[in-house]
Amino acid sequence: MITEKHAYIGLGSNLGSRLSNLRQSLTLLAQVPAIKIKAVSPVYETEPVGGPAQGYYLNACASLLTTLPPETLMQAMLDVENRIGRIRIERWGPRTIDLDLLVYEDAVINTTLLTLPHPRLSERCFVLIPLADIAPNLAIPGLGITIRKLLSECLSDEDVRYYLPANWFINNSV
Repeated sequence: MITEKHAYIGLGSNLGSRLSNLRQSLTLLAQVPAIKIKAVSPVYETEPVGGPAQGYYLNACASLLTTLPPETLMQAMLDVENRIGRIRIERWGPRTIDLDLLVYEDAVINTTLLTLPHPRLSERCFVLIPLADIAPNLAIPGLGITIRKLLSECLSDEDVRYYLPANWFINNSV
């Protein structure tokens, strides 16, 4: 029997209908038979970090259960980005949707497709805040530090503002 694995993803959008892009990405992921959305964080509005001048993002995190291996899950996430119209022009540029695989069980991976845990997870308050809403005691593989602890040490001056409660996405797949 194939066992389900726990994964955590980050979602971000700053082009088009930002909230619709977040909802659509989770809806499309939930349609993959091997993926179940277990929890969704509140949405935060955040200033962009790096890249060219651009509009504010909506960011959230989600917890998944999946039978897919990490690389296959990442490919499914990239497929969802493509379906929503993500076009990669420049690094850290504006985007309709950005899906990041943050943590997959206790996996520590570094390939051309995927680095786990996400390499900038501990530096980004706009990811740590929504992740702490759904998994404050999650220990980061390879670091052994919890999300709560990383958030308490986050020194970023990012502007992260509460935008919507966690019921912004009604998950009918579970």
